[in-house]
This record gives sequence, structure tokens and C-alpha cells, in this order.
Amino acid sequence: MTQCRAISSCTSLNLFPHASRTDLSGKAATSLPLHELGVKAGGHSIAHCSSKNLAPIRINKFAIRAVVASDKESIPAGATEGKVLRKKLDKVVLAYSGGLDTSVIVPWLRENYGCEVVCFTADVGQGIKELEGLEEKAKASGACQLVVKDLKEEFVKDYIFPCLRAGAIYERKYLLGTSMARPVIAKAMVDVAREVGADAVRFELTFFALNPELSVVAPWREWEIRGREDAIEYAKKHSIPVPVTKKSIYSRDRNLWHLSHEGDILEDPANEPKEDMYMISVNPEDAPDQPEKVKIGIDAGLPVSVDGVKLSPASLLSKLNEIGKRHGIGRIDMVENRLVGMKSRGVYETPGGTILFTAVRELESLTLDRETMQVKDSLALKYAELVYAGRWFDPLRESMDAFMEEITKTTTGSVTLKLYKGSISVAGRESPYSLYRQDISSFESGQIYDQADAAGFIRLYGLPMRVRAMLDKGRYD
Repeated sequence: MTQCRAISSCTSLNLFPHASRTDLSGKAATSLPLHELGVKAGGHSIAHCSSKNLAPIRINKFAIRAVVASDKESIPAGATEGKVLRKKLDKVVLAYSGGLDTSVIVPWLRENYGCEVVCFTADVGQGIKELEGLEEKAKASGACQLVVKDLKEEFVKDYIFPCLRAGAIYERKYLLGTSMARPVIAKAMVDVAREVGADAVRFELTFFALNPELSVVAPWREWEIRGREDAIEYAKKHSIPVPVTKKSIYSRDRNLWHLSHEGDILEDPANEPKEDMYMISVNPEDAPDQPEKVKIGIDAGLPVSVDGVKLSPASLLSKLNEIGKRHGIGRIDMVENRLVGMKSRGVYETPGGTILFTAVRELESLTLDRETMQVKDSLALKYAELVYAGRWFDPLRESMDAFMEEITKTTTGSVTLKLYKGSISVAGRESPYSLYRQDISSFESGQIYDQADAAGFIRLYGLPMRVRAMLDKGRYD
């Protein structure tokens, strides 16, 4: 069950409080360009409650910007310290990370819309350090309340595991760590909107699915802050504590599934990542000199145990993260295509997820026939595209998920993997539903397989090639 706690209550605060606390979350937040909307970060929008005004904020790699707004008339100059308000909003819910973008958006919303700001933080396994000090930072930025929800089990069970079962990998490498987290966070914000009496919540594609009547207000499409340095200057001007300086380098997004890195030297694909950039995996060269075997139990396409011990979804993933980390498993460096066509480079650490994908795929080699596997693989590409593009609640993805669930009913058994200095090899596979038969695969003559059957099959299978060869010979004669 999702756990929720609300911190503080909405009270009158100075618009630009003076505070000197530094960011304790360990994040290097950054502002992403508009093309990030609906792309890697999922581009979701959700909304709920009584009014019809959704205010989406741009997404970064750490948090989804979400605002809850009421539909009021625009207010003339002089309403807020001489500031011309774009329109009057009662209460805004902002998906909050404590990073640069969200820290700046809080005062900007109050300054431009004259509203109270309720910050919402989802615990999707980003780590305790990233949650420390959020209440103080939110209040120092001008928020009146912080709501925190523990979504780890829901995240793994209802979002990660379906993607794992589907074999969803974007462009051959990316295991969708950020994209899978967006819909679970967005969905939770609907509940937060109800709890705090807000009027709407942001995430465009998701809110289209959950409440299509809400309209959109987009600060990132309205304000004059055009990048990271502008955001830092804005924060300094208004005495808002920020977690970064202009010298900070990487933009990171972390959850229980992965840790991503972007920016700085990674913007040139010719540059090799620096070793000190990695945070949740050891250098494979420094990993133990002895391999380690791990046995993954799988039931109907979903992981259920590690080395014979049954665990909850989040606990299972956490366990494999620990194992994969010490062997340098799951480092990926890729150049990917954003939804709008431009390319972007990212480096990902996904230790536990890489182990799980390998285990499920290897078990499927026993339990799926050729045609089913080929169709599943082809659909997995589209499934990954939908998740990457923020279309989690799209009927197409839901229909594909039903197909994946049906065909993996017999994907039950276990896979033993050997981990060694960044690599994964298979040490064994077994399933009570295995289609593998040793007596058949040995090619020995018997009642099921007879070598003599091959002659007629080969003649029929090769008939199109023979006909074409005959045609070509006739032309040249």
C-alpha cells in the first residue's frame, strides 16, 4: 500500500524567503529544453478536481513539474507587489525534487500566478539522501506544504515488471528507467490534488488519459528563463537556495531501477565518461576476481525470488542492485533519438534491471516457440516506444500488455546467471514448461523426429529459390 505523509501546512510565507541551506539531496539538477516534454521524462500530464485549468511545467531528469490550478480571471497590475499576474490560481501542486528547476518554479508560480504552492515528492527509490532536507528546501523556496508518498512497491510491481515481461527496451539499450517512473508519479499526483483540495495537476499525456477536460498553463513556455544559468541567476536574485552552481556538471535521475547521467563532457559523444561519474556500480576492472552466481526464480514472466528466497518486487530489485553493483553490471552508454527527432547522449547504470532482463529473456528461450517469440519481440519495440513517449495509459499499450501477460503464462522456472567484471553469462535454465527436448535436439532417429523427413522438407522449403534460379538461367540462355 502506498504510504503518504504530509509535512507542514499552508501558511502565509514571504514570496522570496531568504535562506542559506544548501541542497542535501545529492542531485545535480538541470533545466531541460522544451523537447523533453513528452519524451524521455515521459511528458505526462495528469489532472483532477473541480476546475479546468492544468498548468504543466517542464520536466527534468529528477522530477515532474506538476501544478494544480483553478480557473480564475486574469488580475490587473498591482495585484502582487506591482506584478502583472498571468491569471489567478488558488493552489498549485508541484512535483518537487529539491533540484534547481523545482526550486526556481516554486517562487515563479507564486510571483506570476499569486497562488499557494504545495510540493509533492514521490519516493521511487531515489535514495534517502535525495529525500533529506526537502521540507526545509521547499519552504525556503516559498512552498506552504510538502507531501511525500512511498511508491516503491507500486513502481516495481505495476510499472517496471510489466515492461520487463514485455521485453521493452528502447533503441536496443535503454531500459526505460526514467520513462517508467513518470506515470506512477503522475497517477499519485491525482490523489494528492484531492488530499490538499487543489484544482488540477500537470503531465500532459497522462492527464489527457485521466481527465481530458483540463486545460494547460506552461511556465516553461511562458517565462524568460532559457537554461540552467538563467535559472541559477533567478534563484540567486530571489535568495532561493539551489543545489547547484554553474560549475556543476551532470544532470542525473535516480530511482530504484536506474541512475542516468547527462550533460557536461557527455554532450560530446566522442568523450569517454569519467569513472568518478558512476555512483551505483563499481568499475568492472575493480570488481571481484571471482565470478558470482545468482539464481532468479520467475513465475509467469515475472521475477519472484533470488537464490530461492521469495521477495517483494521492490525488495527483489534492491537485492539484485546490490549484487550487480559489486560486479559492475549494467553500465550503458548510448546516443538515443528523442521523440521530436534530435539525438541525445546518456549514460545509464541499471545493475539489477540488467540482471532481470537477462534472466527473463533466457527463460523465454525455453518456453516460447519461434513464432511467438518473433511476434513478442516485434511488439516489444512498439511497447518501448509508447512508454518512452509518455503513453503509458494509451489503450494500445494496455492491449499489448494483455497479450504479453497471456503468452508468458508458461514462462515459469529459474535461471542461474554468472556475474563477472561487468559481464553476465548463463550458467543454467530450467522450466516445467520447457519446449526443449534433449531426445529431439540430439537429432537421433525416433518416433518424434526422423532424419528422413528432412529431405522432403528441404525440397519444399527451397522451391522458391529453385524457381528463381531456373528463371535466371533461362534469361541468360
